Amino acid sequence: MKHSNISIFVPHIGCPNMCSFCNQHTISGTQKAPTAEKVMAVCTQALGEVRSPENAEIAFFGGSFTAIPQDYMVSLLETASEFVGKGKFRGIRISTRPDCIDTQILCILRKYGVTSIELGAQSMVNHVLESNDRGHTAEDVFRACRLIRAEGFELGLQMMMGLYKSTESDEYETFEKIIYIKPDTVRIYPVVILKNTRLGELYKSGEYKTFSFDEVVNMVSAFLTSFEKNGINVIKCGLHASEFVENDMVGGFYHPAFREICESRIYRDKISQILARKTGKNRDFSFAVSPTCISKAVGQCRANINYFREKFSGCNVKIIGDIGVKKYDVELRG
Repeated sequence: MKHSNISIFVPHIGCPNMCSFCNQHTISGTQKAPTAEKVMAVCTQALGEVRSPENAEIAFFGGSFTAIPQDYMVSLLETASEFVGKGKFRGIRISTRPDCIDTQILCILRKYGVTSIELGAQSMVNHVLESNDRGHTAEDVFRACRLIRAEGFELGLQMMMGLYKSTESDEYETFEKIIYIKPDTVRIYPVVILKNTRLGELYKSGEYKTFSFDEVVNMVSAFLTSFEKNGINVIKCGLHASEFVENDMVGGFYHPAFREICESRIYRDKISQILARKTGKNRDFSFAVSPTCISKAVGQCRANINYFREKFSGCNVKIIGDIGVKKYDVELRG
């Protein structure tokens, strides 16, 4: 069954520092911190509207949840916990910083029905973390992951690609360390550079130069394939569509269909590798993919089909669906 979140945004309160990329009011689209009454109203409405609440979690996103004042945090959790249980939502999901997790915090989270904890790791390379004012180290991420795992919570990690002073090698190091940790879920956020941030100023001055969009798509497509093979569910790829982000961004890698672009690249590359080995007069090829991935293999506006025709001397590629083919795999037919 498809999983969904009942999202409640807790803006930038309690966080011990301001990261280079952070303009949290822009990302969450709100500057007002939710009250317990607001949580009650959101959950009550959602419970009446969500078709399968047992497959949904109440999700506190937008800030560092365990860094907010504890009394306030508990008031939100107490209210949300009333909506967890039989015939209600299956649990509570929170996102926080790696250095804001300890055994005491985890006991509180467990008491009030939290089931999933996402850590904003962003990078697993210390010089990148330091250059972007994260205020924690890669070892803090490992430590927090061990504690979360030991207490039986579902573990999620968030990685942000293309940060200031991050190289392609650094991106792959972060990816490999996440594979080693093997969280249950991952979110991949190619960096979006916002106004009124240190990153925005560095970008404007020319000191911060980003990867090309194509370079990031290539890296993310490789990561998606490997995460899938390692049983790690990528639940988000690219920042969610938002008028606030679109109005305040000055650079970076935002696209409303970013994940689809990356998944389409996976199929383009795999089919290209097969076509490159084919010789002879036959210029008509059929490839089977998972039925849910046909549009991704074809590409937006048939971009992949047109690419194959141009790159491989007018060959014609047809994409068909087969339930026996796994996600991201392709099989030549005929």
